[in-house]
Amino acid sequence: MSGAGAGRPLRLWLALLVSAVLVDLLLILPNHPGALRWPALRMVPLELPVLLLGMLALGPRARPLAILASVALTLMTALKLADLSAYTAFGRGFDPLADMHLLPAAAHLLRGSAGLAGALVVGAALALLLGGAMVLLYRALRLWARCGSRLPRALRVTAGGIALVFALLCAAEIRTALNGWQGWRPPGSAFTARLGAEHIRDFARARTALAEFERAAATDPWAGRDGLLSKLEGRPVVIVFVESYGRAAFDNPLYAPRHTATLQAGEATLAQAGLAMRSGWLRSPVQGGQSWLAHATLAAGVEVSDQRRYRALLASARQSLFTLASRAGYHTMAVAPAIVMDWPEGPAMGFQEIRAAAELGYRGLPFNWVTMPDQYTLAEFDRIAADQGAPLMAEIALISSHAPWTPVPQMVPWQAVGDGSIFDAEATSGPSPKEVWADPDRIRDHFGRSLDYALRNVLSWAALPRAEPPLILVLGDHQPAEFVAQAGGKDVPLHLIGPPEALRLFDGWGWAAGLQPDPAQDALPMRDVRDMFLRATSAAGPQMRADGS
Repeated sequence: MSGAGAGRPLRLWLALLVSAVLVDLLLILPNHPGALRWPALRMVPLELPVLLLGMLALGPRARPLAILASVALTLMTALKLADLSAYTAFGRGFDPLADMHLLPAAAHLLRGSAGLAGALVVGAALALLLGGAMVLLYRALRLWARCGSRLPRALRVTAGGIALVFALLCAAEIRTALNGWQGWRPPGSAFTARLGAEHIRDFARARTALAEFERAAATDPWAGRDGLLSKLEGRPVVIVFVESYGRAAFDNPLYAPRHTATLQAGEATLAQAGLAMRSGWLRSPVQGGQSWLAHATLAAGVEVSDQRRYRALLASARQSLFTLASRAGYHTMAVAPAIVMDWPEGPAMGFQEIRAAAELGYRGLPFNWVTMPDQYTLAEFDRIAADQGAPLMAEIALISSHAPWTPVPQMVPWQAVGDGSIFDAEATSGPSPKEVWADPDRIRDHFGRSLDYALRNVLSWAALPRAEPPLILVLGDHQPAEFVAQAGGKDVPLHLIGPPEALRLFDGWGWAAGLQPDPAQDALPMRDVRDMFLRATSAAGPQMRADGS
């Protein structure tokens, strides 16, 4: 036998081994960042013998199944990568139906952080990865099928029988998983097949939950009520959302010392200005992003935890806090420096006036993705508010503590803010996003400093002298991404700031005096705030049901 002839079986066995390893790696690929560890390699995927032995058994008839399996496994790989991203950013899995709109938003953020070239490179690399995986999978499965076509019929039947046994084991694990892990669990793991089944199950559950949400959103106990906000006697109300301000700022030792010092200094400044403070905890519907869902939850008084519910809310007759305020004679306004495109949802949320980035008159340079620093946003709001005739209820969505958290602005005297060009030198200083995001510790450091900047701005701004001090609600929209927060779940703080006579309306909430919520206090669902606020400030109102709707 020649050397070339003797080497052929060895090359075939090596090719079969390599193809089996490729399929194995894609099957055991985790969908959660916490599972990206070496022990994951020890997982025994039950789907592996189903695929490989199934190819052997079918032999020349395996081509349609090889195509189907390659496409399905590539789609599952894409879903796992999407889950990894969603868990990292939002602390939850990816919802293919509700989260597809996040892809353009992610591309926009990536372009703002890494530039157009960097975003194109990442997109091309991802497309090549998935496309290459599909081609390699198909070739790997076809190799096993070609080997099967050379086997005797008895061996193919045996291979098919073993594949069927493992398919039944996969089905058994999927059934027990979907039943809440009750019953017998086979050895090994049908992780990929189970994940696909769980997503199908979750889709069915989501449809049921969406129907329940639509029923809740269709009714509003405050519709048609008189005496709304009458106890405020026309006092302005300003709701300030601080980006990524969550319980991690209090609980994580990376952030807590700086944050505590800022709150203590802010308390002293506000008290000197004659203002009172109350603080408590809320539970946001989201984590790591999708701030508009938290904004909608607070305004509408129902849990808006995904984009499907958001669309259902907009199509419903539910009246937001701002819609009800406009009925009570308030002029409602949204100040949104992060909005750089059309926002047709704004009027549906009850805003009579929308000041997006282009309408805020900023003439300075952007801070990467951040269009303008928070200090400018707050200063410009004061200039806008001074021209209002009717009492004002406004929502301000600050963004300096939004990723990529570089460069970190510095505060200037309020009278020096001007058109924002004073910030140009800071906008071009400091490390680039690429430099910061190369080191997780540096990411967390920049996040902590950005959040501190945002809070110092808000507290300093709240203490500025005014003819009629507004009632101010300062709260976080959500926690930062899990790898940044490392503590606190979905809890966010809410600070009530205003004249003592205004804050006495909220004594029934039982919240802690000052700017530091009681660590032991339970967090209220963010959806409860609208009804609690209306009950506290209105002459007469309905009783909120136990479920908060």
